[in-house]
Order: sequence, then C-alpha cells, then structure tokens
Amino acid sequence: MRLLERADLLSLEDYAEQRADWRARVMAHKQNRVVHLGEHARLCFEDRLTMQYQIQEMLRAERIFDAAGIREELEVYNALVPTGTNLKATFMLEYEDVAQRRAELARLAGIEHALQLQAADRAPIAAIANEDLERSTDEKTAAVHFVRFELPPEDIAALKAGAPLAFGIDHPNCRIPMRPAPDAARQSLVADLD
Repeated sequence: MRLLERADLLSLEDYAEQRADWRARVMAHKQNRVVHLGEHARLCFEDRLTMQYQIQEMLRAERIFDAAGIREELEVYNALVPTGTNLKATFMLEYEDVAQRRAELARLAGIEHALQLQAADRAPIAAIANEDLERSTDEKTAAVHFVRFELPPEDIAALKAGAPLAFGIDHPNCRIPMRPAPDAARQSLVADLD
C-alpha cells in the first residue's frame, strides 16, 4: 500500500468544504475494518484512507498549514498504513465505568502483547505493540494501543486463497479463543495484503 504524501492531502479550505462527505465515507469504510474481541476489546484496522482522514482532521484541528507541520503529521500517521505484509490496528479496551476501567487496566497489564492473529490453521502470530512509544507499565496497561501483525508469505497466500482469518487474546487474565473475523472485515483486511 502506497504511503501518503503531501499531494494526497487537501488544503484546509478544500477539506472544510468536503469534510461532511469525507466523514461519511470514512465512517462507512471503517465499519468493515473492526473486529470485536469480547465485550470490552476491539481492533480497528487502519489503512491509507483512515490515515488520510486522520491527518486531515489533525491539520484542521491544529490549524497546521506549514510544510514542516504537514510533513510531521505524514510521518506520524504513515507509520499506521499497512505495507503489504502486515495489518495495522488501533487496539482499544473500553469500559464506561471509570472505577471498572482503572481496575481492568491494572489487571490486564501487557495485554497488547497477547493479541494474536491466525490464518487458517497456521501458527498464531503475536501482535507487535506500540512501536512509537510504550503505553504500559508493570502496574497497568493503556486503554489504547497501536499494533502490527506481520504475516509470513505463506499466511498471506492462504488468506488470498480464501482461508479464514481469526483473532484472539492469550493473556493470563483474559483468554479469548480465536474468533473468525466477520466476512466484510476479512475481505477488507485481505485487500491490505499484497
């Protein structure tokens, strides 16, 4: 997948005019890129379009229009664009109740390293988490993590040939057996692999 460049971005004025359409398009696109892992955990898979939208939103919110600022946003968010041999996602632990969230994040320290992907009946692949900065300590994990699943050529070939794609968690305090990705998500994610 081609990384984003400055030429792929709209000016602040053009984006302001098109923002509602962009938002609707990206929200519809994201619906096919979500995998729920139990009641409180989900993976939202990123791609070129989701990152283009994120950059446009950051430029808008921060009123960034200078070349250096735009280049910095491209650097940060291009790191979340899949490169053809991997899938990249935002992993979220979601608890509405603040006390419950605090307790669960302490109980689930290190969970981001326990995420797994499996193609067909091949060996599970562990997530590589938070390459930009560590978001956990020994005492607690964060509610949001950025993860990458690096797939070997054999797994990519199996998925392109129609093999099932599943995700799970193997953490001492949270064991979620491999669950197949919904068909729409599977199709969308396999398209990220080339």
